[in-house]
Amino acid sequence: MDLQLVEAYVPDKFFNKVDESLREYPHVSYWISVESKDRILIRVLVETKDTEEILNYLEGVVNVIEGFEVLLFPVQTYITRLTEEEKEKRRNEVEEDANKLQRASRQELFGTITKASHITLTYTLLIVIAAIVVTIGFIQNSQAVIIGAMVIAPMLGPVISIAFSAILGDFKLLKSSTITLLYAVFIVIGISIGFSFFFPVPFESSEFASRTHVNVVDMVLAFATGIAGALSILNRLPGSLVGVMVAVALIPPNVVLGMSIGSAMWQEAYGSMLLLVGNITSVILAGIIVFSLSGIQPVKWSEVDKAKTSRKLSILFVSLVIILLLIVILFSNKVDLV
Repeated sequence: MDLQLVEAYVPDKFFNKVDESLREYPHVSYWISVESKDRILIRVLVETKDTEEILNYLEGVVNVIEGFEVLLFPVQTYITRLTEEEKEKRRNEVEEDANKLQRASRQELFGTITKASHITLTYTLLIVIAAIVVTIGFIQNSQAVIIGAMVIAPMLGPVISIAFSAILGDFKLLKSSTITLLYAVFIVIGISIGFSFFFPVPFESSEFASRTHVNVVDMVLAFATGIAGALSILNRLPGSLVGVMVAVALIPPNVVLGMSIGSAMWQEAYGSMLLLVGNITSVILAGIIVFSLSGIQPVKWSEVDKAKTSRKLSILFVSLVIILLLIVILFSNKVDLV
């Protein structure tokens, strides 16, 4: 059983109302202690699946009560004696949860994704390192070097952030995520163009050639990696594990695009650009669908309708882009055959 501990520091005059409301939510254990003459600490041990509901309530309270603070902690171990009835109840809950899409609370996800949507020095260095290593991998025609660089997975964050912000209708986060993604794309293009001036472009490299054209299978692969990336975020798995899959779909074609531009290979640049745009949009669409199925939505009723509208428009827009790309891809493949 996955548990978390919620700590709420409540001003004394609001304690009775908050205490009464919190006790109505599902919880494993409940403690109260006096921290000072003005504030009382409420500790609620809850199952992870019930955390978001409690945090949503507390978030609403924090916005209107001064001096109210909330903390969330992961619980590694909890030892207690259960009755046979409680054991049976928990076994039934585990079976029910097995059929649901598990995820962290919206508050935890929002914090993680917001952090990944901003440009930082660390993010810049990771992009630079990944671009250099992948470019060298192409020059050496080494698949091992290219895949090895993907452990860094720097482009996973902003792409998934775009999908998440579209679900919530958070246009400020959407703008920040888009800028961060474009920032990474242009850095990779700039570095790969620079390499093309000093090293011969590997025209005959199988690794390079495979990223100069796109087909429907590539889009399906990107969609699958997007689902894996979104699920990793939902379940707080290490980003580098699934990020390898997502990065393979994003950074290599980005590098090939830059090297092709640097060598004035416009046909190859066109193919790699289609591959890059197709992969990015497929990953975003996969993220939007997964986040939608997980039931993520804003707390305030005034923002729920906006989020629903944003979700529908996002799915429609990204789907149309992918359909147009597929038409272009199929048309280009027919022209090549002729």
